[in-house]
Amino acid sequence: MKVLVTGFDPFGGDSVNPAYEAVKMIPNEVAGAKVIKLEIPTVFKESGEVLEAAINEHKPDIVICVGQAGGRSAVSFERVAINLAEARIPDNKGNQPIGSKLEEDGATAYFTTLPIKAMMKNVQEHGLPAYISYTAGTFVCNDIMYRLLYMIEKEFTGVKGGFIHVPFEPTQVINRPVGTPSMPIQTIADSLHYAIEAAVTTDVDIEENTGTTH
Repeated sequence: MKVLVTGFDPFGGDSVNPAYEAVKMIPNEVAGAKVIKLEIPTVFKESGEVLEAAINEHKPDIVICVGQAGGRSAVSFERVAINLAEARIPDNKGNQPIGSKLEEDGATAYFTTLPIKAMMKNVQEHGLPAYISYTAGTFVCNDIMYRLLYMIEKEFTGVKGGFIHVPFEPTQVINRPVGTPSMPIQTIADSLHYAIEAAVTTDVDIEENTGTTH
């Protein structure tokens, strides 16, 4: 089994992105599955093109995209991605779409096909905080999750896929408001490790409602 895990490059003026920094620290093998790690650009559409090329090259069984959600206090598993780009700030190539569809022929939303309840539970059982989120936002994190699930529906049927958000790492909050949550990169990496472990070893989670909504 192969698991492709992606993380974004730094954006929004930060010199580090804990998403890919943590992804790099994940073991190369988890629960018997080979872990392939990939940095992708924080750029609308382009990140999806890079991801599609990697899926074609590596032919993974599971794809997990990881991104930063500043202000969140724990790793969060996204349930749904929506067919909307609404950028509060420009991406790394200056794109700032407002009210744009991601895919003209795509569903209004796609639900993750990962067993996120089992993944959350495994992280928590290892003494780390985690929760399920119902909004991936409308920036490039939502963009990549939506495009991944769109590709799974249209092209890569049988692949499991979804998205995980991670908090700031401590150096990022030094000049941010007092009380802004952060998590050490090693702790984030450990959380991702346990999440992947559950994704690999959970065949079917009957509590998961996957599919699309139109």
